[in-house]
Amino acid sequence: MPERRATSRGASRLNAVDWIAMVLLFVGGINWGLVGLFGIDLVAMLFGEMSALSRVVYALVGASALYTIYSGNKLFRS
Repeated sequence: MPERRATSRGASRLNAVDWIAMVLLFVGGINWGLVGLFGIDLVAMLFGEMSALSRVVYALVGASALYTIYSGNKLFRS
């Protein structure tokens, strides 16, 4: 009988898009935490205030939040 590896129930269901969304949510959460605590917008510091690249980062963080809401609802229904 082959050995079975112990994995958490949800970890085996994460694909590459899920991991990218999670990383982007971490980036967004850290950025908003810095804004709230210290008034420092790390994305704006790195890429320029409302530059095209910073807007892309903000849009990707927002899209990852929407994707996570969608995939979370899908996961809880199964």
